[in-house]
Amino acid sequence: MSRRIIPAHRPLLHSLFAASLLVTPNVAGAQPAAPSTENGPRSEVAPRGQRSSVRDINYGDWRKVCFKTPGTKPVCRTTISGTFDTGQSAVRADLIEREGEGSARLQLFLPVGMYLQAGVKLTVDQGKPHGIPYVWCLTNTCIAASVADPALVREIENGQKLQLEVVDSSVQAVITTIPLGQFASVHQGAPIQTFEHEIDE
Repeated sequence: MSRRIIPAHRPLLHSLFAASLLVTPNVAGAQPAAPSTENGPRSEVAPRGQRSSVRDINYGDWRKVCFKTPGTKPVCRTTISGTFDTGQSAVRADLIEREGEGSARLQLFLPVGMYLQAGVKLTVDQGKPHGIPYVWCLTNTCIAASVADPALVREIENGQKLQLEVVDSSVQAVITTIPLGQFASVHQGAPIQTFEHEIDE
C-alpha cells in the first residue's frame, strides 16, 4: 500500500505526527507527563509567587486549516502561535474538531522545564479557571490537552483574552495572554487551506 499526500505534504505530516504523540506511548525521545485526572492536574499546586521577569511572546494571527481523508469528515484546527523575540517557538494553542461531531479538543504546546504536576491554568477574561493537564513531553516541548466542551468553546469565542498560567521548575507562576479578538470569526469561517490525505491501495 502506498500513500500519496496532496498538496503541501510537509505541514500535513507534521500535523499528523503531532497528533500521534497523544496516542502513541512509545515514540522515541518522548515521555509521558505527570499523572492527571480527566478534569485536570492530579494535585493542586500553589505557586510560591509570580516570575517578575518573563520574556515577551509575540503572537501571530489565528488561522484555521482542515485535513481530509477520503470517506471521512474533515478535521479542522483553529490555531495561534507565539514566538520569543529570537524567533524561537514559545506557545501554540490548537482547538481541534471533526466536522459535524460537536466535540473539540484543546491542545497547548509549551516550553519544557515546567513543573508538570501543576498543569496549565486557562482563564478566559475574568471567568472561571480551567485546569488542563500535561499529557506528553518531547525534548523541546510539552503538550497539555483536554476535551473542550461546547460551553468552553463559546466562552473562548466570546472572550477578548485567553490567559495561560504555568508553574516553572522553581514553583513560580509564569503567565502569558493570548488575544482572542479574531478567534470567533476565524473559528466560524472557512479554512484558509484544506490538506487532502489520499491513500492508494
